[in-house]
Amino acid sequence: MKIREIRAQGLSGGTPKGGWTQELAPEDVVHTLVAVHTDDGRVGVGSVSTRDDLVRASLDLLEPLYRGQDAREPERVAEHLHQNTFWLGRGGAVTHTISGIDIALWDLCGQAAGQPVGRLLGGRHRERVRPYASVLMDEPARLAAELAELRAAGFRAFKIGWGPFGRVGTASDEAIVRAARETVGDDALLAVDAGGSDAFWRGDLKWALRTADMLAAHGAAWFEEPLRPDALDDFAELRRRAPVPIAGGEVLTRRQAYLPFLRAGAFDIVQPDCTKVGGLSESRRVGWLAEEFGVRLIPHGWNTAVGLLADLHLASALPGTDLVEYRTGAPYIDAITADPPRLDGDGMLAVPAGPGLGAVLDPDRLGRYCDAAALLAP
Repeated sequence: MKIREIRAQGLSGGTPKGGWTQELAPEDVVHTLVAVHTDDGRVGVGSVSTRDDLVRASLDLLEPLYRGQDAREPERVAEHLHQNTFWLGRGGAVTHTISGIDIALWDLCGQAAGQPVGRLLGGRHRERVRPYASVLMDEPARLAAELAELRAAGFRAFKIGWGPFGRVGTASDEAIVRAARETVGDDALLAVDAGGSDAFWRGDLKWALRTADMLAAHGAAWFEEPLRPDALDDFAELRRRAPVPIAGGEVLTRRQAYLPFLRAGAFDIVQPDCTKVGGLSESRRVGWLAEEFGVRLIPHGWNTAVGLLADLHLASALPGTDLVEYRTGAPYIDAITADPPRLDGDGMLAVPAGPGLGAVLDPDRLGRYCDAAALLAP
């Protein structure tokens, strides 16, 4: 079962807002699907949080390294690609592209073995995972209306983030969080994401400490990205002094980047994104590493249906990972597969039990956002 070729298609026409200063338009490509085609006709799919032109350029670079490799050996193949492109620098488009390849290879490995990916990653600690609805902040009344709809739809965990938070003033921040808590209820998980990886983020340690006290008063489950991504010392100080758990790491790539933060005690929760950190192989290694430091892994998932399924399998295979991020209202999650994700009566998502990821792409639905035939046809 050898790799014959790898194809890429960027998703366009349904890109949701990201909350960034430089906001996204629906036509912008920030998610790219990759399909690994093998010599026996099987196809595995992966997802990359990167523009399609960068993914295709990376595939051109990687092609001599992946062509003919055994598709049943995702971790070995991914490490082969990482090791032989190290001179280009860890992270960025090449690492992101390898992430998608790795996810697709795990999909193929599961197909070949007739097993779900989570079982191959080490075993299924759970059959269902709680998704938290990831919602961009807005002024209190509009945010409350959106959260009320999601609560009625069955969600019992929520994260609000970005938008005006930390960008207008203290009173605005607290009004937003108060409205969210009153809407979702005291029994719901409510996390807050400041979006410190936004361009020219100005929230500093003193702001983060004051805000953490406010969030504690409203029962926040965690405070995410309150500081610039590289502010290691400030993150460590914040975690020591904050009354709420501190989360971050969504922009980091590969396990080597997480180690200094874990050694410094900078995070209560690490949030690798399998579509750019290095794939499922690397996410699992980050999870194992974090566990040694008493830190939880909750994956970042501003993503596609393929990425969400990968996160579900990862969560099934790590004992402490019982949540996944679910970007609600995103067509690339809800409208490209034959069987879109659905909450059960307890507000949970089932981990697919069939072979591979369980990502059955619907060519007609997918065709609204890319050339599905160019991606999937034999």
